[in-house]
Amino acid sequence: MNTEPTLAIVILNWNGKAHLERFLPSVLASTYSPKRIIVADNGSTDDSMEWLVSAYPTVERILLESNFGFAKGYNKALKKVEADYYVLLNSDVEVQPGWIEPVIKLMESDQSIAACQPKILSCQDRQSFDYAGAAGGWIDAYGYPFAKGRVFDTRETDHGQYDQPSPVFWASGAALFIRSHIFHEMGGFDGFFFAHMEEIDLCWRFQLAGYQVFSCPQSVVYHLGGGTLPHGNTLKTFLNFRNNLVMLYKNWPWRVKFWKIPFRVFLDAVSAWKGLLSGQPGYFRAVLRAHFAFLQWVCFKKKTSVFPQKTKGTLQGVYPGNLVWQYFIRKKRVFAEIVSKSAE
Repeated sequence: MNTEPTLAIVILNWNGKAHLERFLPSVLASTYSPKRIIVADNGSTDDSMEWLVSAYPTVERILLESNFGFAKGYNKALKKVEADYYVLLNSDVEVQPGWIEPVIKLMESDQSIAACQPKILSCQDRQSFDYAGAAGGWIDAYGYPFAKGRVFDTRETDHGQYDQPSPVFWASGAALFIRSHIFHEMGGFDGFFFAHMEEIDLCWRFQLAGYQVFSCPQSVVYHLGGGTLPHGNTLKTFLNFRNNLVMLYKNWPWRVKFWKIPFRVFLDAVSAWKGLLSGQPGYFRAVLRAHFAFLQWVCFKKKTSVFPQKTKGTLQGVYPGNLVWQYFIRKKRVFAEIVSKSAE
């Protein structure tokens, strides 16, 4: 009798036929058992679901009535999926043979690990870390996310420097392993986010509740990235800035957020004006819209969000300094230059 925990790989699709054609075969070749492979369709208007039925009739489908975004789309889909572990996998991710087993082995060895990610490399440059999570996400004292192998837009070449499994602050939503019962226990993703930052917020809530988040670099996947919202897209800019402020408001204690959030708004404004003066008016407008949307959320929409259930867990993967200062002023562009080895 197979005693391995059950696993469901759930791919959220929105008009992603080209990605499914290219990357789904690698997922289907995964050797782990018992597993389910499910495509949850977020109200696509292309023929991706018709193609899926014709090309891979054994792949399960969940059909959502419209595009609910990453956060609410997964919330709705996962209510219909039973498994010990969920793997939330972007449709533009190529997985490697044996990519599941090391993560499950790690998570089974410690029941406090709620979420874990593989090492995520770039599809375009397979020796470099991917922007979306790299070798595991961190955050600085002022709420700026970064990762082992990626700080702002600087991506490192992978030469094994982050190959030890370790606790991190957040695990990437591009390839996210989650214990299903903890996902539902914590209320899932915050549907208000729509997309971007929702996995960081979820991992923060996991840690506040006493769970851990890990990176498992013995598992390797390759991420194309930018399939839905490419880098530089003004909607992506808006969502990142708005959702970051919402996340900080929800998860920081009052003694921290009463002064750090105004400071973050100031730093955001500096970035917006810098963008405007360098010929990016769309970027400026997106940040401005994000700030107004955040104020609107604070005043009228807080009750629609998922807040932490507990606030006393130990946070790991936090850099106690200011990432902006280290990166832009001191010109430290690599994770190891910013975070001391003792802190890793």
